[in-house]
Amino acid sequence: VQLQASGGGLVQAGGSLRLSCAASGRTFSTYAIGWFRQAPGKEREFVAAIRWSGGRTYYADSAKGRFTIYRDSAPNTVYLQMHNLKPEDTADYYCAAVTRPGAVTTTDGMDYWGKGTQVTVSS
Repeated sequence: VQLQASGGGLVQAGGSLRLSCAASGRTFSTYAIGWFRQAPGKEREFVAAIRWSGGRTYYADSAKGRFTIYRDSAPNTVYLQMHNLKPEDTADYYCAAVTRPGAVTTTDGMDYWGKGTQVTVSS
């Protein structure tokens, strides 16, 4: 599975961004796709995930109420809509795919990773 993340940029606090993760290759083997982020000097952390089939969603506490993850089956793209962005949301955002149940919210559980897209929120 190949993943291509895009949509990052510079936004003021309170603004919105939509990140995209385009999946290609053996997408039929995908169980879920997740978004993770890594701020400078910090560990990579879970943000949100969605099951490839069925659409069940998972959110980190920091994302609940502000971020929405959803999937467009054509063309195999998962989006992360982010509203009311805060300076602490500044990070490189990565999408990742997992091929088996039970590990959709952990970095160690992911099987495939895309390159990051940078999000900077100014105060």
